[in-house]
Amino acid sequence: MPTANPEPLWRPDPQRTAEAQITAFQTWAAEHHGAPSGGGYAALHRWSVDELETFWKAVTQWFDVRFSTPYTRVLGTRAMPGAAWFPGGTLNYAEHALRAAATRPDEPALLYVDEIHEPSPVTWAELRRQVGSLAAELRALGVRPGDRVSGYLPNIPQAVVAFLATAAVGGVWTSCAPDFGARSVLDRFQQVEPVVLFAVDGYRYGGKEHDRRAVVAELRAELPTLRAVVHIPLLGAEAPEGALDWSALTAADEEPVFEQVPFDHPLWVLYSSGTTGLPKAIVQSQGGILVEHLKQLGLHCDLGPEDRFFWYTSTGWMMWNFLVSGLLTGTTIVLYDGSPGHPDTGAQWRVAERTGATLYGTSAAYVMACRKADVHPSRDFDLSRIRCVATTGSPLPPDGFRWLHDEVRDDLWIASVSGGTDVCSCFAGAVPTLPVYIGELQAPGLGTDLQAWDPDGRPVIDEVGELVVTNPMPSMPVRFWNDPDGSRYHDSYFDTYPGVWRHGDWITVTSRGSVVIHGRSDSTLNRQGVRMGSADIYEVVERLPEIKESLVIGIEQPDGGYWMPLFVHLAPGAVLDEALLDRIKRAIREQLSPRHVPDEVIEVPGVPHTLTGKRIEVPVKRLLQGTPLEKAVNPGSIDDLGLLHFYEDLARKRS
Repeated sequence: MPTANPEPLWRPDPQRTAEAQITAFQTWAAEHHGAPSGGGYAALHRWSVDELETFWKAVTQWFDVRFSTPYTRVLGTRAMPGAAWFPGGTLNYAEHALRAAATRPDEPALLYVDEIHEPSPVTWAELRRQVGSLAAELRALGVRPGDRVSGYLPNIPQAVVAFLATAAVGGVWTSCAPDFGARSVLDRFQQVEPVVLFAVDGYRYGGKEHDRRAVVAELRAELPTLRAVVHIPLLGAEAPEGALDWSALTAADEEPVFEQVPFDHPLWVLYSSGTTGLPKAIVQSQGGILVEHLKQLGLHCDLGPEDRFFWYTSTGWMMWNFLVSGLLTGTTIVLYDGSPGHPDTGAQWRVAERTGATLYGTSAAYVMACRKADVHPSRDFDLSRIRCVATTGSPLPPDGFRWLHDEVRDDLWIASVSGGTDVCSCFAGAVPTLPVYIGELQAPGLGTDLQAWDPDGRPVIDEVGELVVTNPMPSMPVRFWNDPDGSRYHDSYFDTYPGVWRHGDWITVTSRGSVVIHGRSDSTLNRQGVRMGSADIYEVVERLPEIKESLVIGIEQPDGGYWMPLFVHLAPGAVLDEALLDRIKRAIREQLSPRHVPDEVIEVPGVPHTLTGKRIEVPVKRLLQGTPLEKAVNPGSIDDLGLLHFYEDLARKRS
């Protein structure tokens, strides 16, 4: 990584910097808490990790976090795992999420959009009323603090209402998108034993209706802890026998009652992609998510009451939870339920235009798909309200930065962010007052002591290392469900560097403070001692118009050798002939490294992903090493299990 400063793609103008919430926060924190008044973001970040307790106290004060019972101190213990945040304090997440109803009752809290792309608003007053009605009904059903409430729901307003009502009564929310099959849902919900299930009769995607009544019936049969099932007739079907009707439960004009719970009381259970064994059931707390998301959305994303926040997501991905937390900053959130590319590849830009989105979040894969499909957002849509386009899911390639800059607006703030389900937040990403460099995340987040470490546990700058976090974050898991001794939680993050969170990504922290993500460290390509992330390969290979998608694996051989195949899924009409092979290898040799030219380039019928869209490199690596399919991967976590048989057959032939 060169240490010389290249020219940034974008710099915030002085007015934007002056008006950013993070600028006001730094001035206020300097006056009230001893934060540095000068030195910009770098100085503020240093203070936030050096004075961790003071920083998080300042966050709660700045955002007026309301503790019904005061906390005794900010951090009871700093140990990881096991950090105890704001012990003694009680509060309620949903109470904070609905605060704007008091001052802006008739403004939209939610804008719901389906594949017709016409926004339908839900006001703050109406959202609060529905939450109050449903929370009272949940209590009447016997739902008590700590009980699990599950949703088999698309990204619709009812999902937000059900989640907030669950949080209001102190229940623990957990959800899956309705494109998940029954086995995949049961692998998740059976672990947490929900007492209520909210479910749709089906959903619409890609212009088609998908009936899910049979799946819901199977869920009811296989979840014996259910006391109630609530039917949401998205496709108009009658409620099945014994199910409660959504409209009846949300009809009352009821003021919500917010259960005051300890800071570390569970808010929701999220699931890792769980490529082997059952998915990890990750428990995060009401208070931890509240303060972490206020920091991320209010300071880093610079969201407030005038904003409209659209992120393309489903209820099965942590970004849905992150999106809903936009309510905490009084922001109108945009819920899009439908295909990202229907009726055409420009669909998400059309939603952003019609909802007046000011921050639009999507996947790096969608940006690159738009580039390949020759979409021209600024030519075809009015995107004048968008201040920031954010991407996550995988590293945004340099070409993606350039395309957004050229095709959306040259004064666009591009925020590539990276974090994980594990913390339901970002380790690094958006900072409204910093420049954007091509291919780089702007900086680590406030309060997050993000570092790159070598194998000996030494921090490195301008070199590739393991992504570690050396101090606790409030949104780190309280625990995993069904992990009584904490061993699975410990082994997931703390077995490499005791007491330090190791996330499993290769990163570079640059000498100017930005961050580059190189891909998963457990599927890193290590040839002759030179390490490279798979994302670097994909970025180069997928620039070629003939390559729809690719997957690269590095396998250590028993004889000490190293086999590195590149699997390519070709675009329609493309042929993997000698000319294309030569262009692939030449691109990698010239743009990356001669050492990382693949040993073989193999055409495949498709690249398998997790249900949240990530390429599954490690399970494919295990298959190619001879691990049986049932042990290499959890079948319920894969989008197209049939694709894995190709890799299984290849392993058989090679052996």
